Amino acid sequence: MHGTPHIVSDVMTHMVTAVGREDTFKEIVRIMQDWKVSALPVLEGDGRVVGLVSEADLLPKEEFRDSDPNRYTQLRRLSDLAKAGGVRAEDLMTAPALTTRPGATLAEAARTMARARVKRLPVVNELGMLEGIVSRSDLLKVFLRDDEDLAEEVRREVVSYLFPLPESSVRVQVHDGVVKLAGRVRDTSLVPVAARLARAVEGVVDVDFELEDREGSENSPAPNPNPGTTTTGVRDSASGAR
Repeated sequence: MHGTPHIVSDVMTHMVTAVGREDTFKEIVRIMQDWKVSALPVLEGDGRVVGLVSEADLLPKEEFRDSDPNRYTQLRRLSDLAKAGGVRAEDLMTAPALTTRPGATLAEAARTMARARVKRLPVVNELGMLEGIVSRSDLLKVFLRDDEDLAEEVRREVVSYLFPLPESSVRVQVHDGVVKLAGRVRDTSLVPVAARLARAVEGVVDVDFELEDREGSENSPAPNPNPGTTTTGVRDSASGAR
């Protein structure tokens, strides 16, 4: 029933510059400046990703340039101190590189980034060869979808499936990514399901409801699709979790 989800290859940057293990510190900085990037995949052989070197990996050299760290700092930041003395990519990179695949969903890539607290992921094929890079900003591109495009998908994938005519009459409006479903439905128990499915549409920011029982019975209010909010009368106007 669902539309095909966007995948990493839909939003990733395909043209990526990279460095090799033997590239020097100064060369890495120069490439970052020339390409206006903050991280570079490190490759070996015919393009297999073995690490990632970022601005964060380079900064310890400046941070510890004129200081003599105490024992506590030495123990707590062994990795940074090692990188402060690094002169080649293989000394500076974070390895092994955390990567994703072109066919991974945007949600999967987002979870990987969030759990590892990283800003980007090299995209590799099944052999570990570099195919692109995906960043946090790339994953947010789905929220640029046109409101009418979102409305059409919600009508097609949610409303027509759960609330078909003539038993129900549901209007779909979208403004700045927020979906509003309003009208009369035959089975109000499906409202929480509609909430979940509508929020799952990529690019949807939130979902609001003004749905009521088709018979208009005050004894059959639409169930609250968002626990923790208040439903009054037969109208339900509940905003989704943010």
